[in-house]
Amino acid sequence: MLMPRLIQKLTLLFTLLFLFLSLTTNAAAATTITQQFKEAPQFYNSPDCPSIDQDEIDSEAEPDGENTIFCSEHAVHVAMTLDAAYIRGSMAAILSVLQHTSCPQNIAFHFVASASASANASLLRATISSSFPYLKFRVYTFDDSSVSGLISTSIRSALDCPLNYARSYLANILPLCVRRVVYLDSDLVLVDDIAKLAATPLGEKSVLAAPEYCNANFTSYFTPTFWSNPSLSLTFADRRPCYFNTGVMVIDLDRWREGDYTTKIEEWMELQKRMRIYELGSLPPFLLVFAGDIVPVDHKWNQHGLGGDNFRGLCRDLHPGPVSLLHWSGKGKPWARLDANRPCPLDALWAPYDLLQTPFALDS
Repeated sequence: MLMPRLIQKLTLLFTLLFLFLSLTTNAAAATTITQQFKEAPQFYNSPDCPSIDQDEIDSEAEPDGENTIFCSEHAVHVAMTLDAAYIRGSMAAILSVLQHTSCPQNIAFHFVASASASANASLLRATISSSFPYLKFRVYTFDDSSVSGLISTSIRSALDCPLNYARSYLANILPLCVRRVVYLDSDLVLVDDIAKLAATPLGEKSVLAAPEYCNANFTSYFTPTFWSNPSLSLTFADRRPCYFNTGVMVIDLDRWREGDYTTKIEEWMELQKRMRIYELGSLPPFLLVFAGDIVPVDHKWNQHGLGGDNFRGLCRDLHPGPVSLLHWSGKGKPWARLDANRPCPLDALWAPYDLLQTPFALDS
């Protein structure tokens, strides 16, 4: 008699556990749809935009005629990550790109979402489609397990999210026919034509282009352990390395694939697990591989640091000079500060691109 009772109790226990997991999973998914967004206006190409047609496409690479743009060299390919925590920022970034380009219908968006939250990825896709029904985009899933074992803790837990490292895997995630891409973080807005940035000449050998900041203290991005080890510090012996922000990059994916740069980045991350050589998440491996070997882009394409430092998120001013892109890198995000009624002055420049549907608008 004891055995059937034990089985009944175990069955009940597993049933309750299943219900609990289902409820928590549904609650997590629901957090992605509590925010509702307005539909953005449709934007059209100017008359002088290049035409994208099937004749220019390799039929073996992309046989579906409706998806011609995703392999077109005449398209501007933009890659971004998508997650629930930053979806509001992503929506604003997309709107700013479309609003300020002359050829919005020639932009192909490539979004990367975590495969570990496939339900959320579907909701994120639906959210984008609802606000941008005419947007040409695809959502790719990123396997967190491919990088989670390589991640070392950094100075801010948000920097340790596996999706932060997806930019290192774009050459593997995106179709082989995509040869050049502009990578953008989700906490920025453009106020200039992204086609100008995408057309940055990369020369004969360079893999990527980004704004460089050679006045920054480059040594501070690595630990004394790194600099005191000659075999490590000599990494930069034949280069003049400068800090660059990986939130805005133009990447030649063909050259990346040929040089197997994902493996080079992973090798530095593996070393970091054995002996701590840096503190700041996904940035230092990029610096180790590319600093001193990139094509510098005008600083106007990344007015970064507007989110403040990684500890306090204090307000900051713009750097001197023209502005094409505003980037709230750092701890403070404009949507969070606006919601808390503690905005920084420059957060007012982000607000016009916010597509969040307010409760008042929902009731009207």
